[in-house]
Amino acid sequence: MPAPRTSPTRRAANFDSLEQEAFLNVWRTYDRLRALEDELFGDFGLTPQQYNILRLLQTRHPDGYQTLQLAARLVSRAPDITRMLDKLVEHGWVDRHRHAANRRVVEVRLTESGLELLQQISDQLHECHARQLGHLSAADLKQLCSLLRAARAPHEAEDSPWK
Repeated sequence: MPAPRTSPTRRAANFDSLEQEAFLNVWRTYDRLRALEDELFGDFGLTPQQYNILRLLQTRHPDGYQTLQLAARLVSRAPDITRMLDKLVEHGWVDRHRHAANRRVVEVRLTESGLELLQQISDQLHECHARQLGHLSAADLKQLCSLLRAARAPHEAEDSPWK
């Protein structure tokens, strides 16, 4: 393991290493940007992870994903995906289908009501993303995406859709 580097900033005393400073900056940024989405999705009775499920299912509509395939594609891990899906089913935004050949295989699909919800959210979500990151140039956003992919690359599974 390489020795921790010290931060070249005058705030070096606040951090154990440059890696720690970078990590805490990523975490703080996530917290500040997430607060805007929490507010938006809360207005629709959703969590950001539930929205992520609906968005993923929209990409396959009218088909769906098997539960474990869906869980693997989420932005953040969801050990309680069954409970999240239960809430989405209760609202009528998704439904589940069991395969006749193997009843253990459950496919989740977006309903028409779920599609309508995503359409209702769409404009407000675009505005939210503009508030979150619209102050950055296109070049800065591309560089940010590239740096974030590089930072997580060694920690992604080989078959990750996020690679």
